Amino acid sequence: MRITTIETFPVQLNVRPELMITSSRGTHRVSPYLIVRVNTDEGVSGVGEATTMPKWSGETCSTAKAIIDQVFAPELVDADPTDIAAIDRLMDSSAYCNWFTKAAVEMACWDIRGKCAGKPVYELLGGPHRSRVIPSRFSMAAYDPQTAAVKAAERVAWGFTTIKIKVGTDPAADVARVRAVRDAVGPRIHIVIDANCGWDADTAIRCCRELKSSNLALVEQPTPDGDYDAMARVRRAIDVPVMADDMCFDMVHAKELVRHEACDVISVYPGKNGGIRKSAEIVRFAADHGVACTIGSNLEWDVANAAMAHLVVGLENMRVEQYPGDIIGAWYHAERIAVEPLKIDRATCTLPERLGLGVEVDWDMVQRHAAR
Repeated sequence: MRITTIETFPVQLNVRPELMITSSRGTHRVSPYLIVRVNTDEGVSGVGEATTMPKWSGETCSTAKAIIDQVFAPELVDADPTDIAAIDRLMDSSAYCNWFTKAAVEMACWDIRGKCAGKPVYELLGGPHRSRVIPSRFSMAAYDPQTAAVKAAERVAWGFTTIKIKVGTDPAADVARVRAVRDAVGPRIHIVIDANCGWDADTAIRCCRELKSSNLALVEQPTPDGDYDAMARVRRAIDVPVMADDMCFDMVHAKELVRHEACDVISVYPGKNGGIRKSAEIVRFAADHGVACTIGSNLEWDVANAAMAHLVVGLENMRVEQYPGDIIGAWYHAERIAVEPLKIDRATCTLPERLGLGVEVDWDMVQRHAAR
C-alpha cells in the first residue's frame, strides 16, 4: 500500500458562547482547524485533524496547510501509511516541531492501518485496557468568583464530578475563584486548578497553601514552560499531586520531568505530542518511572477526540479513572463534523467499536464551514 495524495481542508467553527474558555493564554472563541485526508493506491483513506492554536503551539490553520501541502505531501507520496514510525521519521526530517500538523497526518495513517487490519486503533496499541465509556472533567474559564460558583454548580448538576478551574491570572483573584467554586459544589467534587504556566514557583506555592482548605485534587502546570526546577520545587512544597502539560510536548521533555522529579502526572494527547505513536511512547516511558498519565485537550473536534479516546483505551497507564481528562472538545462547538459523532454525554465520551479511528467525516459539513 502506498500514499497517493494528501488533501487538506481548512475549516472554522464557533465555540458555544456559554462554554468559551478564558485562561492565562486568552479566550478561545473560534476554532480554525485543518481536516486532513490521506488517500492510498488501494482505495483506503484515513482522516486526521490539526487543532491549531498559535498561542499554544505556534501553529495556525494556514501554516498547517502550507507545511502539509508543500513539505510533507511531497515526502510522503509513495510511502507506506501503515508504517507509522517511518511516516514520523519522514515528517521529522522535513520540518521541526509543528506538533499538531504532524499529528493530523499521523492519525490519518493510524486510521488507514486500523481499517486494513480490521481493528480499531486501540487494539493496535495493545488494548482495550478500560471501558470505552471514558470519564471527563469540565474545564472552566477564569471567571469572577460569583460567576464561577454559579457555573460550577451548573456543571455538577450536568453530571461532572471533576471541575478544572483556570488560574494563573491575578493570584488573589485566582484564590477567590477557587474558594467560591468549592463553596458552591460542596466537599465531594474534585477540584483541579490549571495555571497554564501563569505563576512562578513562589506564587504557586503560596496560592496552593492558601487553598489547602479547598482540598485540591490536582495542580496542573503551575510554573513556566521549561523551568523543571520550579515545577520540582512546587511539587516538594505542596501536598497535592502536580501535573505537567504545557511543558511536555515530546520525549525529551518527559525525560527531563522524570529526571527532575517534577511531576506526579503527565498530560498527553496526540496533537500536542505530534501523533498517537509519540504519545504512546511517553505514556509507556512514564509508566516505567512510576508517573501516571492522563489525556489533555486543545478543544478538538470529532476526529482528534477519537484519536485521544483510542489512546486512553489502548494504554494501561492512561489513568483517567484517577485523573479524568478532557475528551469533550467537539461538544464545545456549535456543530459537529462527523456523520455519526462521538457520543459525548457531558461527563463521558463513548468510543464506538469501529475500525480505524471510527469517525466518518461529513464532507458536506466541511465544505459548509470552509475557512475563507
